[in-house]
Amino acid sequence: MKTEVLVDAEAVAQRAAAIISAEAWAAVGARGRFVMAVSGGHTPWRMFHMLAARDMPWADVHVVQVDERVAPAGHKDRNLTHLRESLLDHAPLRPQQIHPMPVEWPDLETATERYAETLAEIAGSPPVLDLVHLGLGPDGHTASLVPGDSVLYVTDADVAITGVYEGRRRMTLTYPIINRARVILWVVTGDGKVDLLSRLLDAEVSIPAGRVSHDQAVLVADRAAAGQLITGYPGGH
Repeated sequence: MKTEVLVDAEAVAQRAAAIISAEAWAAVGARGRFVMAVSGGHTPWRMFHMLAARDMPWADVHVVQVDERVAPAGHKDRNLTHLRESLLDHAPLRPQQIHPMPVEWPDLETATERYAETLAEIAGSPPVLDLVHLGLGPDGHTASLVPGDSVLYVTDADVAITGVYEGRRRMTLTYPIINRARVILWVVTGDGKVDLLSRLLDAEVSIPAGRVSHDQAVLVADRAAAGQLITGYPGGH
């Protein structure tokens, strides 16, 4: 896993936005489009704001979701609500370039199948995403691949539904499609992540994040999250 440690969360957001922009231009040049999957949480909001202001091949960008809570449209619990506020409302993206997870459908199993079909339509069969953005939760989860859930063992589907986690079920991309991505971009900031980051870097399967492939992964973290784990500024592990 390539790693970079930057001084603070602002620098991490700026660097992550630059990486996404560079990958977007490369993907459009090579394949005519850039398909990126984005995660929720507070950490990436500043990164999305910065990305919206960058020079990007927006006409050829498709945005899909890594995960989403099962909640009504516009609800504050929805990742899409915050994604719209931080990126989608500020970037020149047409509606057909934004692909929300259909968590409002009454039949969630059918909804996961439909979302998998959507991914295949825009990213091939099986779908290969150009970039998957991931965060690192305080219990070691990433996406909505949460400790103890049967979703961790799904190997025959690219999209799945979790059990109730922190009050809501979630729709999530699974390990197979995440690990097929051309680039996996980890964005990790803030105190309290040093032990988890160590376990991620050591690929410990005891935490869900540790099961994600390192081969095509890039980690951008701030000093608070990295502690003394990674030497160099920026540096490698």
